[in-house]
Amino acid sequence: MTSFQGALWAQLGLALIAVLAAVVADDRRRNLAVGLSTAGLGVAGCVTGVAALTGAGDALGVDTAVPGLPLGVWATPLGGLFTLLAGCVAVVASLYGIGYARGPAATRTAWSAYAVFVLGLQLVPLAADVFTFLLAWEVMAVGSTVLVLAEHRLRATVRQAGLWYAVMTHLSFLLIAAGFGILAQRAGGVQFSAMAAAHPGGTNASVAFVLLVLGFGAKAGVVPLHVWLPRAHPEAPSHVSALMSAVMVKMGVFGIIVTTTLLLPDGPTWWALLLLALALPSAVYGILHAAVASDLKRLLAYSTTENVGLILAAVGLAQLTKDSAGGVASTAMSAALLLTISHAAFKAVLFLAAGSILHATGERDLDRLGGLARQMPITTIAFGIGALGAAALPVTGGFIAEWVLLQSLIHADARTDRLTTALLPAVMGVVALTAGLALLTFTKAFGIATLARPRSAGAQTAHEGPASMRVALLAMAAAVLGLGAAPGATAGVVDRIIPGALASHGVAGLSLPTVDASLDPIALMLLGVVLSLPIVVVVVLLAMRVPRVHVELGWGCGGVRTSPRMQYTATSYAEPLVRIFGDALAPTRDVQVTQAGDSAHAIEAMSFNQRVSDVVEDRLYRPVVRLLRALGDAARTIQNGSIHRYVAFSFAALVAVLVGVLR
Repeated sequence: MTSFQGALWAQLGLALIAVLAAVVADDRRRNLAVGLSTAGLGVAGCVTGVAALTGAGDALGVDTAVPGLPLGVWATPLGGLFTLLAGCVAVVASLYGIGYARGPAATRTAWSAYAVFVLGLQLVPLAADVFTFLLAWEVMAVGSTVLVLAEHRLRATVRQAGLWYAVMTHLSFLLIAAGFGILAQRAGGVQFSAMAAAHPGGTNASVAFVLLVLGFGAKAGVVPLHVWLPRAHPEAPSHVSALMSAVMVKMGVFGIIVTTTLLLPDGPTWWALLLLALALPSAVYGILHAAVASDLKRLLAYSTTENVGLILAAVGLAQLTKDSAGGVASTAMSAALLLTISHAAFKAVLFLAAGSILHATGERDLDRLGGLARQMPITTIAFGIGALGAAALPVTGGFIAEWVLLQSLIHADARTDRLTTALLPAVMGVVALTAGLALLTFTKAFGIATLARPRSAGAQTAHEGPASMRVALLAMAAAVLGLGAAPGATAGVVDRIIPGALASHGVAGLSLPTVDASLDPIALMLLGVVLSLPIVVVVVLLAMRVPRVHVELGWGCGGVRTSPRMQYTATSYAEPLVRIFGDALAPTRDVQVTQAGDSAHAIEAMSFNQRVSDVVEDRLYRPVVRLLRALGDAARTIQNGSIHRYVAFSFAALVAVLVGVLR
């Protein structure tokens, strides 16, 4: 038995142990028992991922009761990377859940679903055939759906989120199954290796490509299939939100990469343009909504749509330039993998930090937070590091990944047509725009939540969470910095998947041989220190010269101190952006004025409420929902309670199916 096979059996065993612990353990010990078991499951996933990265070609098959449909997994470098990511984030999220989970999130059902969810996440990238892939995909989907609905008794919004998520998940499953079905029919088998060797082409290949891209895109949260994401992520328990955003949406990215590089690698140019047509609006639309959101977890969810858009833009660029000289395509695909890795790290720490804030204050609304830096210093530090990564600032993994993406765009040599040549500057402009908006978004999120004065009683009495939560936060924050300070280690991982695209100089240095570019984060840090040193010296000298004088406010127009009401809020901070992009955001405002007495100029109180709705949901999905409800109401006319009529309907349906099959 190889290390890959042994780690796989360990995963299955630990998942079973975790489910049994969830069922058997009492309420006091359940969090610890299942949390440690699923953390062990995550470690086993890490071992499996490393074994797949280093020992490609290993496989394991298990016969089933259905002839011709065995369960099979195989070790590929790409699958190993995604399994490794799933395992690493699962370890941290499980440890975090020990201290975080309470109430509905700590029940037998919730913890059992969590173990199933983690197992599904780790098996999807290893599937060797369609049957195994769809089974693991459904295990992942069912486990996550149960977790999204964990707190359905507390808030009506949870039930709505669960319904949207379930519908979009099953739509994704159907599209993927249909796409795989077309390819399997052409290949004469369900093995991915056979499907790749068949080299399908023509209309069938194009239909399969569109179905697979839309199916995987729905899971990844690309616009316009993203509507479940800003609903489900905020309502799920925060350690589950971290797994969903950092890992689960990446399974959609994994599927698209497998489709474009293994199953259908020789498509026409319009396939790449389709990817870019989904990616670029997703990046801009996602970060725009994140920038104006006041709900912290909703902000992070929309940010995930933006990050997935950038990843798919890199994949689309790789497909667009695959026939060009210079190896730009391999650099672009490397950027996609680096973006995937860095996003898994910083988005996990951001959701975990948001969970710590929610755990301590009971608030997700940024307008009701503030002043957390004093009460929650560890959470603030971790949140700040995650925000740096999300804004792609030095020295974090996000900065390295976007630098590689920009290098591939700058050196792209598309020798196809004028449309393609003209499209590359537009892609670069979108990347630059999203980078600027991401900086604004996370400046707002970090500053409004942690600085200034508390705006609610919950923020005033906030405190750090248990030790397991703090350890998990610091571990993920260290990963964000480590990916940026030592990208050479990550380059070695990517080189196993795309040989020759990245090269490392020691641990810190990174170079791109195909485009003749290099970066050394340590040197960049030292340069920043050297450039900022004179400013620091001047500030210190001025501070030493200024005498310490205590100044009292003599007259402040009746005011003594500023109050939280006088500070910037998330809503006011984003107001200029709402005005500029009003057509895309479609805000609605409600201003209520209470007058004092009969005078129109004497105002006793004033309230302002602004809601930024999802235009895609309102204008695309809502009409469809209304139509389906109308059809459902109309169908009730035949639901009269007559068993004889129902049997007749069933018989008629059976006859119709038989006629269709016999034809």
